[in-house]
Amino acid sequence: MTQRLNGKTIAFLATDGFEDSELTSPWNTVTEAGGTAHLIGPEKGSIEGKNGHTQDVDHAVGDVDPADYDALVLPGGTANADKIRMDEGAVAFTRHFGTEGKPIAVICHGAWIMTDADILKGRRMTSYASLKTDLRNAGATWVDEEVVVDGGVVSSRTPADLEAFNRELVEAFADA
Repeated sequence: MTQRLNGKTIAFLATDGFEDSELTSPWNTVTEAGGTAHLIGPEKGSIEGKNGHTQDVDHAVGDVDPADYDALVLPGGTANADKIRMDEGAVAFTRHFGTEGKPIAVICHGAWIMTDADILKGRRMTSYASLKTDLRNAGATWVDEEVVVDGGVVSSRTPADLEAFNRELVEAFADA
């Protein structure tokens, strides 16, 4: 893979219960493309995915400025998505990317925090099917497609979509 993300710093926002492959696969894609990846969580320490992958948190969300990041990745996992959206700092961090027009790549249940950040109005996107009503109620047009790119937001449904998701997130992040 070419070094399309050289000089880019990408935030991954997650907590315990994330879908392992939805963190690790985009993480590997970002770093292989030359980007610098930081795991941001509600607090320092480490987090554990629902299938056992553990990863150290680089920064607590309250200790970083979202302006220091070029793009944001929101992995899914039902427990992760439900917990992270209840953290006001994480919601504000996510809102920054939406209001500043910075790229966001979101997969599966990861989009829940975007509803709380109120950054979905007028967006066309996909997600895990159970979120479609929530996303529509937040103003998005929900579609059932492998990957959707709309105005810097890259969205996919499940781990089965990771190849297309990763390809499109590199494109979106490289253009930022």
